[in-house]
Amino acid sequence: MNHRLNNEWESVIGLEVHVQLSTNTKMFCSCKWSYGELPNTLTCPRCLGMPGALPVVNKKAIEYAITIGHALNCKIRSETTFSRKNYFYPDLPKGYQISQFNDPICEKGFLQINDSDGIKKIGITRAHMEEDAGKLIHDLGTSSLVDLNRCGTPLVEIVSEPDLRNAKQARQYLDRLKQTIQYTGVSDCDMEKGNLRCDANISVRKKGQKDFGTRTEIKNLNSFRFVERAINYEINRHISLIEDGGKIDQCTMMWDENKGKTYIIRTKEEAHDYRYFPEPDIPPLSISNQLINDIKMTLKELPSDKEKRFVDEYNIKLSDAIIFVKDKKLANFYESICKSSGLPHLASKWILGEVLRLLKEYKITIDECPVSVEQLSGLLKQIDQNVITNANAKNIFNIMIETNDDAVAIIEREGFSLNEYSDSIEEIVLTVFKDNPEEADRFKNGEQKLLGFFMGQVMKITKGRVDPTSVSKIIGKLI
Repeated sequence: MNHRLNNEWESVIGLEVHVQLSTNTKMFCSCKWSYGELPNTLTCPRCLGMPGALPVVNKKAIEYAITIGHALNCKIRSETTFSRKNYFYPDLPKGYQISQFNDPICEKGFLQINDSDGIKKIGITRAHMEEDAGKLIHDLGTSSLVDLNRCGTPLVEIVSEPDLRNAKQARQYLDRLKQTIQYTGVSDCDMEKGNLRCDANISVRKKGQKDFGTRTEIKNLNSFRFVERAINYEINRHISLIEDGGKIDQCTMMWDENKGKTYIIRTKEEAHDYRYFPEPDIPPLSISNQLINDIKMTLKELPSDKEKRFVDEYNIKLSDAIIFVKDKKLANFYESICKSSGLPHLASKWILGEVLRLLKEYKITIDECPVSVEQLSGLLKQIDQNVITNANAKNIFNIMIETNDDAVAIIEREGFSLNEYSDSIEEIVLTVFKDNPEEADRFKNGEQKLLGFFMGQVMKITKGRVDPTSVSKIIGKLI
């Protein structure tokens, strides 16, 4: 779509990602928070901005923010402050948002993505804390309603450097960022629930130009597919407008997925428009180096580390490891199979093949897979021990799905074992030769392609319950 980018033009993209933290209570009050409750039932005087109600910082939210900072290779501040960001909107009852401006808790980090040209490092400018606003419901005709349940929930806003150069890189960055945060356990990043939201800043410039072009910001993109489409559209809009003699106005946009285009909602605010000033009700926070280091020591294995370990420990391809690690639960399923069966290569082949096919066909997650770790491990062991053929293993797998029986029970009940015909393979091969004398003579005289014909006849008679390698050797010996 962006063919011009390869020639004259270059795009410059930076992303702002809001992550809602999975704390039990809100950022500055003790209100419980959970998704899907009746509107305006999870509120109190503090999150409603009532006069005299003072904020109290959620310690767990601070610890979660530090965890994100470590995961993103950030510098963690031991002294951090909150500010008031002033703007008026119906879902912001105080008339301001408590955020961080001058002293963000995390800054100067990076995240690496696997780009087509190799590993690319994307800078993280800052990851700062703030409270969320409420939610406006507009689809009611002439009026709107406001639900303040979400108001005051803790967010971390992660701001990237303008290091991304196309929509594909932006998608890779978002995928890796989402995986990384999910692996830390501080947020589920469920976009359907609004627990991860993205704003994209886009500008274009001629290749070789050092100065940035005028940027536009696309707000509240709630799916990664929308992010890609919106960025591509906006890049082309910028280039077309400039080439036609126009100029880009700095403004805030929204993405209309139905129409496949962006539209302006307001001229872009600068920092001074928000009249930031230090939050008078929250003194500067001092965070001990001991706490910062303790949190770092408890950091869970991150996606990039797990990918490398899977490649080194299980000797699988990096491309396969990336698929597993993309879904933490799938990665755990794979590793459990490896430990249970001792067959990492076979496990990789089967999960990437039959298991993912099953999940796609039934539209389920790995948590809902009807074949357990123990059952699949048992099946893989039967394949490895040459008890069954790979083809019949797939039949057994399908029976497992329907019956929930173990592989050994199905093999014995259905007669899938290769041992069933082990003593009679030579007799079966001789019968096939006798029934097909013309083909046997041609094969004997060097027509090697007929091996497949005889193999097929033997497999048909035995219903595939013999080892193909053994059959091939016996055919060669008897001919």
